Amino acid sequence: MKSKALKIAVLGRGLIGSAAARHLSKMGHKVLLIGPPEPTTSYAAHGGVFGSHYDEGRITRRLELHPYWMQMNQASISRYGEIAAESGIDFYREVGVLHIGALDSPDVALIEGIANANGVPYESLEDKALAGRFPFLRTVKHMRGVFESSDAGYISPRRLVQAQTVAARRAGACFVNEPALGISECSSGVTIKTKSGSVTVERVLVTAGGHTPSLLGKTFGFKVLARTAAMFRLGESEARRLADMPSMRYFGPSGISQYILPPIAYPDGHVWLKLGGDPVDVELEDEASIKEWFRSGGSYSVADYLQAQILDRIRDLRFEARRVVPCMTTFSDSGLPQIGLISNHVAVAFGCQGKSAKCSDEMGRLGGMAVLGKTRL
Repeated sequence: MKSKALKIAVLGRGLIGSAAARHLSKMGHKVLLIGPPEPTTSYAAHGGVFGSHYDEGRITRRLELHPYWMQMNQASISRYGEIAAESGIDFYREVGVLHIGALDSPDVALIEGIANANGVPYESLEDKALAGRFPFLRTVKHMRGVFESSDAGYISPRRLVQAQTVAARRAGACFVNEPALGISECSSGVTIKTKSGSVTVERVLVTAGGHTPSLLGKTFGFKVLARTAAMFRLGESEARRLADMPSMRYFGPSGISQYILPPIAYPDGHVWLKLGGDPVDVELEDEASIKEWFRSGGSYSVADYLQAQILDRIRDLRFEARRVVPCMTTFSDSGLPQIGLISNHVAVAFGCQGKSAKCSDEMGRLGGMAVLGKTRL
């Protein structure tokens, strides 16, 4: 790859990076999107970087406890149709989201209050009403649910990345299908090193998720945490029985909660039910530990815990196989992401507290504005 001057490079071809490339390209900027595609080998054999978007199911919704994230959700969801039209790729299913917890759950009460304050339509259900509306639930006694039916459900993060990438390419973006190995900044711009060589640009936006601190040699006050999801393969009859299931968020005691995705068809030809919500945090301190974590295949003890949870949530659940999936998230004490310039020529957009899949388009837009030096985001 020859070194040549380009205006903007976006490092990271995940959800935020592909969104940023689309927005910047549509503004008329010359954009280079740098990052590897999804691994084609098993995690254990993969030698490069890893991402958490290699999946078919992430919950999307408008309702959120923090107003910042609710704004991000609404902005992104409003553009789902635009992204699909520009790319020809469908990635969203409006199956609704059920926010559920104990009858006295403060989180469920807050969600209902937020829905009222923002004019978001919902159904409020308790005990027998829950059982009648969602007969697959195993436990409804002393339970309360808020069902958000519109502009809510799930997205395929894998297909969303594909859609953003296709739309960015059609808008003029160029691509380097390799990870960035390092960057160096001078007074006139930034040089990015990859396996094939180097390229110099005027500005860089880093959207490398949990790899961002390692790439830039700075933590920004964020921790990268290991996460495990458990997936349960359903046979044809069980998938049919649960076909009307929405996405779900279970609010448990002491801040412990889980998310459940409804039956979703995966590229392997099977239908899988997915559950996540680690009971403990395990920090990944550097790039080596991130790679070791993904190659390990995830935590089987966490998967056992999640299996017990799903059996307690879904009545008479029958599954044919279980899959354990590792991923990672970045967290800060503030509960907010890092978006903005960190030097004259480099900006970052990462640190999404596990919330960014559904609102990644707005994250990418804001990251694009930041790398341009725009203060009015």
